[in-house]
Amino acid sequence: MKIPLGFWKPSKDQIALAVNKQIPDVIAPGIKLLFCGINPGLYTAAIEKHFGRPGNRFWPALFAGGFTPRLFSPFEQHLLLLDYIGITNLVNRATARADEVEDNELQKGAEILSEKIAKYKPEAVAILGITTYRTAFKKPKAKLGLQEDTISGAKLWVLPNPSGLNAHFQIKELGLLFTQLKSGVFAQ
Repeated sequence: MKIPLGFWKPSKDQIALAVNKQIPDVIAPGIKLLFCGINPGLYTAAIEKHFGRPGNRFWPALFAGGFTPRLFSPFEQHLLLLDYIGITNLVNRATARADEVEDNELQKGAEILSEKIAKYKPEAVAILGITTYRTAFKKPKAKLGLQEDTISGAKLWVLPNPSGLNAHFQIKELGLLFTQLKSGVFAQ
């Protein structure tokens, strides 16, 4: 696959050097929805773009859910702010796999997320990863979808982890869940 102009693919060395690297949030006052991933993967950290690995299904699910007019690439993440959407992570430390993140890091990340939500005041937050949510927020019986709880006043949605390593949900199913999220947050 040819990489479009303005995009680049990191080398193996760049990916290896991305361990523990942090990437900036895509966030601004006035956003309506804040997506929250688990933590950046090494490929994502190497290119410094959220959900950057080619096999990640976040961008296709976002498009399938009607959030974007076309399939965006990670290099266009800044365009989400124009639609009042932001992106952050519970833990901003890059690892090869999300299961390398310790439970106490996730729980600390939940506190930091609450502070970000209090500061930026999105109407809703969507945490991407049910198992991670259960651990970070100590909600072992939580189910996918809109939660009864809020975080710093923001409606809380929990959706599946869009990583290509999560074989339980394909793009069609993710797209349906993202469509429900969009209807719940952006309904007029």
